[in-house]
Amino acid sequence: MVNALCKDHKIDSAKMFLCEMEQKGVYPDTVTYNTLINAYCREGFLEEAFQLMNSMSGKGLKPGVFTYNSLINGLCKKGRCDRAKEVLDEMLQMGLSPDTATYNTLLVESCRKENMSEAEEIFCEMSRRGVAPDIVSFSTLIGIFSRNGQLDRALMYFREMKSAGLVPDNVLYTIIINGYCRNGFVLEALKMRDEMLEKGCVMDVVTYNTILNGLCRAKMLTEADDLFNEMLERGVFPDFYTFTTLIHGHCKDGNMNKALNLFDIMTQKSIKPDIVTYNTLIDGFCKVGEMEKANKLWADMISRKISPNYISYGILINGYCSMGHVTEAFRLWYEMVGKGIKPTLVSCNTIIKGYCRSGDASKADEFLSKMVSEGVDPDSISYNTLINGFVREENMDKAFALVSKMENQGLVPDVITYNVILTGFCRQGRMHDSELILWRMIEKGLNPDRSTYTTLINGHVSQNNLKEAFRFHDEMLQRGFVPDDAF
Repeated sequence: MVNALCKDHKIDSAKMFLCEMEQKGVYPDTVTYNTLINAYCREGFLEEAFQLMNSMSGKGLKPGVFTYNSLINGLCKKGRCDRAKEVLDEMLQMGLSPDTATYNTLLVESCRKENMSEAEEIFCEMSRRGVAPDIVSFSTLIGIFSRNGQLDRALMYFREMKSAGLVPDNVLYTIIINGYCRNGFVLEALKMRDEMLEKGCVMDVVTYNTILNGLCRAKMLTEADDLFNEMLERGVFPDFYTFTTLIHGHCKDGNMNKALNLFDIMTQKSIKPDIVTYNTLIDGFCKVGEMEKANKLWADMISRKISPNYISYGILINGYCSMGHVTEAFRLWYEMVGKGIKPTLVSCNTIIKGYCRSGDASKADEFLSKMVSEGVDPDSISYNTLINGFVREENMDKAFALVSKMENQGLVPDVITYNVILTGFCRQGRMHDSELILWRMIEKGLNPDRSTYTTLINGHVSQNNLKEAFRFHDEMLQRGFVPDDAF
């Protein structure tokens, strides 16, 4: 009765039934107490579980390994690993021998916290106490090392497990395959897949997805497509992650027709794309300059009640700016702000760059004020781009004023900033001003680079100041920079 109530999550009723039993002179045994203690631990009522164990001991019943395992499991689920270890010590003091389940519980919790040293210590203690690790023990330990890039250590335990006579299952093979793929060893992953099949293990969708991800990351798209077809032939149903992985891989490769075809198959199979799927495809089409198709996907996304996020807007803004359609990019930025989506610094810098590339640095400067009003502070890239824009328009006074504004904002102009200004002055033949920039640069603790000297030398040569050109040439050599063949 107690067991049935506990299985039905009616723990209070089970406790009441226990009390009624005692009132009628029927005293529960260890199994009954263990059932209730385990139920309390499973539901997270640890205080009640410990009280029940104390009550059990007070009635002359000895808690056993199962009792302590329930408590340790409950504590670990609550993240109280230190207290769980104390319970393990109490268990040992009681003369009880922890079993594989005891250590596996502690091992799983240590791995959940990504504490590799603690996990390995628990595993070693198992061996010291003569407790044989099972497939769960090895899988847990191999998993943590594989996830954290310590593939050699993961493989060491994999070999140890096989030496112990334990047979890897498809879960463990998938862990090893994932480790190989994450570390870029895709060919080794494929060899492990072959071994897995030879041992009679069946590849499921997780295994396929793991290898597909590895192949796509390695830009082995033909092999990825072949594996996808094999997956279908073997009756393994692809899931959301299968399609997302392949779509991302083909988008990165620039094969947008293939990516779109996979998207169509995905939707035909009633697998719903999410914002990430759409962002990936829209980004892919933007990068190949097919804005019409990018907009069509945008409309399709909205029709599916998927709201674009700041990443979506950033992608489309970048696409329009790359095509020189800055007005449309700004319209999107304004729409994004109107929807309460805070723009990112990256999307703002993209528009500044777009205006400057189209020869409208003044609008870029106006936009800088707008982004600040929206709570986005410009960075060095914002200012460097804007300064470069004004330099290209030969508005050196405005460009130089921006350097001071930049400093007032607490940003430190770098060598790139000064080189841009210096280049502008040299182009206008204002060599005195360019040298003042050089000295200001040095005063700020910045070292001129090869580009600095090359610009100054070219500037003086264009003004027939050969003496000054050779002076900077010599200084360039003294600083360890080698002139190119033009000199």
